[in-house]
Amino acid sequence: MKQARPGSRDRAAARRANEDAIIAQRRTGLPPKIGFPWGKLVHYLYCSLSYIFLLSPMIVVIGASFHGGEYYTAIKFPPDDPSLRWYGQIPRAQLEALGLSFALAGAAALGACVLGIPAALGIVRGRLPGKSFISTVFRAPLQIPAIVTGIAFLQLFYLVGDATGYYLQGTFWGLYVGHVFVATPYVVGTVTAILQRFDMRLEEAAFSLGASRWSTFRRVTLPVIKPGVYAGALYAFMVSFGDVPISIFLTAPGFVTYPIELFYALENDFDPSILASASLVIFFCLLALLGMQKLVGLDTLLRSGSR
Repeated sequence: MKQARPGSRDRAAARRANEDAIIAQRRTGLPPKIGFPWGKLVHYLYCSLSYIFLLSPMIVVIGASFHGGEYYTAIKFPPDDPSLRWYGQIPRAQLEALGLSFALAGAAALGACVLGIPAALGIVRGRLPGKSFISTVFRAPLQIPAIVTGIAFLQLFYLVGDATGYYLQGTFWGLYVGHVFVATPYVVGTVTAILQRFDMRLEEAAFSLGASRWSTFRRVTLPVIKPGVYAGALYAFMVSFGDVPISIFLTAPGFVTYPIELFYALENDFDPSILASASLVIFFCLLALLGMQKLVGLDTLLRSGSR
């Protein structure tokens, strides 16, 4: 006759104790006694402190932008006499610079996708010799200090201008070339990560059903790599919009991006309207994140090839 193992006796005793606790709860109507969840408390406390640490600068900037008192030369938080006074006094130069930054960042993100998607396809699926070297070249802008990139483009534009008579520094196209240069590696990296896990049988099935290469790419490949495209475009937009080291060398008086305009404004004198315009950018970023979450979901942007 088999003897019950000690482990099975312990499990049976645990089940009986659990059943007794459930019966006692039903009789008394009181929940069973459970130990205090110290682990969850520490987890929630740690996450709360982390969010406070990360978001407190933006909270201070937004709160100080509603200060409606007299003109001041420092940040006033919490604000006195809250109002929208400084939002109506944002200089036109800051609004024009903000519009230029949005247009430039959007165009740079689009250009990075146009260059980055074919580059990622060639790196992953191409049979060219030296693919590892080509991949390194596309990732090189991430390794070069941004200020070195800005100086290099400035010198290049001067050489091109001396040879052709057309100087790109201080123009939209000059800024565009520099921003696409630093934004493209993000699209290449995110799309490459998905293509390396791509199931080639999906494309083979489309070919076997008579689909052309373009139709297969548009209806099969592109929907699968779309999370990488979204993520790369979002990173490219953020890098371009917030760039200072490259833009400061390629802009000209009267033609500056938003970060450079704020830099010059703070260099001369503090103006409370700077806080108001910065708060508008924060609000726009929050709306953009909410819209992205509504359209594709932030979890889609963070995936790297998993389906």
